[in-house]
Amino acid sequence: MRILFIGDIVGRPGRDIVKRAVPLLVAVRQLDLVIANAENAAGGSGLTPEIYKELVAAGVDAITLGDHIYRRREILPVLEREANIVRPANLPEEAIGRTWATVKARNGALAGVVSLMGQLYMKPIDSPFPAAERALSSMPSDVRVRFVDFHAEATGEAQLLGRFLDGRASAVLGTHTHVPTADECIFPGGTAFQCDVGMTGPYDSVLGRRIDRVLQTRLTANPTAFDVATGDVRLCGSIVDVEDETGRARAIERLCVREAELPALEAAAKR
Repeated sequence: MRILFIGDIVGRPGRDIVKRAVPLLVAVRQLDLVIANAENAAGGSGLTPEIYKELVAAGVDAITLGDHIYRRREILPVLEREANIVRPANLPEEAIGRTWATVKARNGALAGVVSLMGQLYMKPIDSPFPAAERALSSMPSDVRVRFVDFHAEATGEAQLLGRFLDGRASAVLGTHTHVPTADECIFPGGTAFQCDVGMTGPYDSVLGRRIDRVLQTRLTANPTAFDVATGDVRLCGSIVDVEDETGRARAIERLCVREAELPALEAAAKR
């Protein structure tokens, strides 16, 4: 199974490049499954039912979320009803949403999806380690391919969770910092790992927000609206090749698609 994991989709620019690029990438890169973190998809914070439908229609098969999961209350019925969207599994038991999901890939195989949040430099939350074990142990035993999105700030914590789950998850890939890291690897037990796959949105920005707005607040302490920026839009993520029978990862590759590269991708898809 070939899985594309798309990092934090930020606002309309991020959504637009997902809608344009994902169908092309599915064809050109022969993707079996597309997973995306969409917690920043609505105006830079949260997710709405309409945007959820947009992403699914574009070819996103499963959606993970993070600390902005409940920023838009209208998403709550989607979290309760839909089978391909998960909340962080280490939120309280009473939190709305699924702690894990299974989705069918284009090659017919099943894949499990889990979302977790880190504790270091994040808002208070339960430990991701036992939550990961609970979620993974709850999945049917015949679901060999198991994907974990770790929405975390600290690289050391991400590394530790990856090592903790080595051999039990097919991939542990990070989100939240909006900065792609160059540490992609396969651990000895067969788990693909990367601290953060990066942001999908405008890179002429401060983590997706207008530079002038963020700088004004930093210099003056006066509050301003951190509007989503618009320049240098990229889709960033990673592609992981996984053995369906064992769930072991064979390869991981960083991916970055710029808007200017879309015509070449369209041409390749037509061949």
